[in-house]
Amino acid sequence: MKTTHYDAIVIGTGQAGPALAARLAGAGRRTAVVERSRFGGTCVNTGCIPTKTLVASARAIHMARRGDEFGFTTGGEVRADFARIKARMEAVVRESREGVEGWMKDTPNVTVLEGHGRFTGSHTVEVDGTRLEADHIFINVGGRAVVPDLPGIGDVPVLTNSGILALAAVPEHLVVIGGSYIGLEFAQIFRRFGSQVTVVERGARLIAREDDDVSSTLQGILVAEGVDVRLDATCIGLQRMASGVGVEVDCTQGAPMVEGSHVLLAVGRRPNTDDLGLAAAGIATDARGHITVDEQCRTNVAGVWAIGECNGRGAFTHTAYNDFEVVAANLLDDDPRRLSDRIPCYALFTDPPVGRVGMTTREARASGRRVLVGYRPMTKVGRAREMSETQGFMRALVDAETKLMLGAVVVGVGGDEIVHSVLDVMYARAPFTTISRAVHIHPTISELVPTMLQDLRPLD
Repeated sequence: MKTTHYDAIVIGTGQAGPALAARLAGAGRRTAVVERSRFGGTCVNTGCIPTKTLVASARAIHMARRGDEFGFTTGGEVRADFARIKARMEAVVRESREGVEGWMKDTPNVTVLEGHGRFTGSHTVEVDGTRLEADHIFINVGGRAVVPDLPGIGDVPVLTNSGILALAAVPEHLVVIGGSYIGLEFAQIFRRFGSQVTVVERGARLIAREDDDVSSTLQGILVAEGVDVRLDATCIGLQRMASGVGVEVDCTQGAPMVEGSHVLLAVGRRPNTDDLGLAAAGIATDARGHITVDEQCRTNVAGVWAIGECNGRGAFTHTAYNDFEVVAANLLDDDPRRLSDRIPCYALFTDPPVGRVGMTTREARASGRRVLVGYRPMTKVGRAREMSETQGFMRALVDAETKLMLGAVVVGVGGDEIVHSVLDVMYARAPFTTISRAVHIHPTISELVPTMLQDLRPLD
């Protein structure tokens, strides 16, 4: 088999891979890009872009149903036209996917190979009968939904975050197994589209990574919209029913069985590393299959990097893109950036959303610091009242000694955007007074962030 030499090979076209390939090619390095399926990876095809498009449709429908509250009528019942919703979603996804594909295929010094890339040695990759070699190889293969070995799972059809996007109609009763970020977004989306929705969670509360009041507030919002929540489901199993699927929950309260038309599994993700030939390359992985990397995304094999979700150092599009920035900075710019430079930040895109940066109150207490906290309920935010969006609260944490911000959470309208004002100050390592003494625009939600920080109290 003939071997073609490149300066660099990028396997996968998720958030990190294409940007890195373009940088490498622009630096004069002959680069091969390998994609086995759809350009753009999870974010473009089955993650951020399609789901946030659905979130937008669901919010528009929800707001239209609130017409009486805002002083207008719609002329009849507001119903979701799922065919049109899906067509809109697919159009947005297609534009993004074709944009990534066109970008790669039109970039000078980049050769695109469509097929499944597998390592045959430490610096050789075979793509459907074509052998490539390079001094530098970058793995950007992403991840997929975990399908747990639940009792009866082989007897019933189940959905994951990708399969649910292919549905042709709104489920009559969607049972979501997993009360965390992905599951709760889909739960609210399909409830607003008209499905009956039940969320089944093994734990004692939803989104267990968050503080208790964040979990309870979000649960209250979902329940108020008609989502049924079943917690402490300690013995989950599936069985085929006349109505569709039965989900055994074995909860201390409520019926022991939930009958639904569809079941969505949202219990975690796993990396797409099991069919890459990593053993042939000698590339190390951890117990969950994530490729082990150092602070610059380098694997244990010299000249091989792993970027994005497959390295286990971040499960978000923004962390994947930062992986690209870290690798490019070290490799091309002589800038020793590190993965540990970044501050944890993410959002849950329910409506209202949850935006979080830095520490939770639980983590702050465990740190041993003397911590100050600022708090403001959305009912005390003028703009939120004017918008009739008073659900939730904002909270910020400050180190009492250094005056540096430790973290913040905003559960409420605009929360996914508002927390960035705190995040930027944290990156600048500036004191909280940078915000508390700032003059923000009135009337906005963000104008209450300085006010909140002017009333700090010791964290209990």
